[in-house]
Amino acid sequence: MPLSRRHFLRNAAATTTAFAGLAALAGCGPRRLRDVGGELEGYGPLYRDPGHLLDLPRGFSYQVISTEGEEMSDGLITPGDFDGMACFEREDGRIALIRNHELHPGQQDRSPFGPDNERLERIAASRLYDRAPDGTPLHGGTTTLVLNPDTLAIERQFLSLGGTHNNCAGGPTPWGSWLTCEETTERAGERMRRDHGYVFEVPSSANELVEAVPLRGLGRFRHEAAAIDPVRGIVYLTEDAYDDALFYRFLPDQPGELWRGGRLQALAIRGRPGFDTRNWSSRAFAPGEWLDTEWIDIVDTDNPDGDMALRHIAIGAAHFTRGEGAWFGEDEVYFTCTDGGSLHSGQIFRYVHDGSGGRIQLFHESDDTTIMDHCDNLTIAPWGDLIIAEDGPSEQYIRGVTPEGRVYTIARNAFAVHSEESDDTSYSEFCGPCFSPDGSVLFLNVQSSPSRTLAIRGPWQQRSLEPRSA
Repeated sequence: MPLSRRHFLRNAAATTTAFAGLAALAGCGPRRLRDVGGELEGYGPLYRDPGHLLDLPRGFSYQVISTEGEEMSDGLITPGDFDGMACFEREDGRIALIRNHELHPGQQDRSPFGPDNERLERIAASRLYDRAPDGTPLHGGTTTLVLNPDTLAIERQFLSLGGTHNNCAGGPTPWGSWLTCEETTERAGERMRRDHGYVFEVPSSANELVEAVPLRGLGRFRHEAAAIDPVRGIVYLTEDAYDDALFYRFLPDQPGELWRGGRLQALAIRGRPGFDTRNWSSRAFAPGEWLDTEWIDIVDTDNPDGDMALRHIAIGAAHFTRGEGAWFGEDEVYFTCTDGGSLHSGQIFRYVHDGSGGRIQLFHESDDTTIMDHCDNLTIAPWGDLIIAEDGPSEQYIRGVTPEGRVYTIARNAFAVHSEESDDTSYSEFCGPCFSPDGSVLFLNVQSSPSRTLAIRGPWQQRSLEPRSA
């Protein structure tokens, strides 16, 4: 259900201090961070978290909802590598978070089934999509967390999709399900029995593991995210392939029933076949510029040779790189390309459907990594701004972007892992930002060491659009 701005402001004001005592309150510690980048004040400077997990502006607080390695309600272990996620309101009034796990076959130590698969007997294993040739189930998939809407306490947590590979991002559907996407084109062979690179659907109403059925009409490629037009039923899809990627749309034969099939297409720039949006060698696409588009039908959607992008760029499709997060807004879809732009540090595009084929805008391109560095997953806030999770090589931030394209900072990952062997410090990426149905809570994941799901509350209505002071 759409959330009005008035409804959001009322809920945000009522719940500003709701997490007091549940987590370390940002701003209560003595140390303010010197500089966190951005162009606007937003919610003001960040303060160091005494718990060393999440630095936030004054007045904001966080709660750890779930951590990798915990036992779940179904007797399995919470798997690792949390990634894309969405939030749903269930018919019983509870909140459901559906969360991806970007796990590979070799990551047995982060599997839901235990180090020796000793917990596999606790589920209906026939519902898993795939196994290794030796019978070991693949570890990727999704978990569902059913939460109390007031306290956010977990009432039930379980594996909701299993036996898949490298589930990275995805997207919520208007009919209350999560599309989880495999970021791979690995074929059946030494590591697995079946081909991978598909999209799967998980209903938010599910209370146990669902049967994993690939939505083959949406193609087989390095899927990343999905965003659905709620009026037309069109599914927009990004591709996380280095150097050569497309931006897709799927026209379903029956909106809301994606398993019935449909037509897969790639975006092209009208009159400019094979147009290169990456801006690596030259700025062919200026920030703020709009270009008219058209769509090319995809041939061989099951991509037998793994060359779908190159084949269709050659016949006119627009050339993207590392397509990542996507989210549908007010009759427009936003999506990111993590290493696009002259600095290879990220682009945000905006596409608008119209009767003549549509238009695309380069909404933002990073020319300063202290303002935006490798934009990745995104969502749209109740007040209309983009909320961006970074996945850069250094410190990781959650950024807000106004409709005018101006950037401010919301949070910093304060959990660092230092390697004595290499003398390097690493910060895990943020993933899966999404808002609660009433708009008062921002949920997000920190992917590793260990993976955690966090919930942030604060005075969202107090965002400032003043230029940031030096």
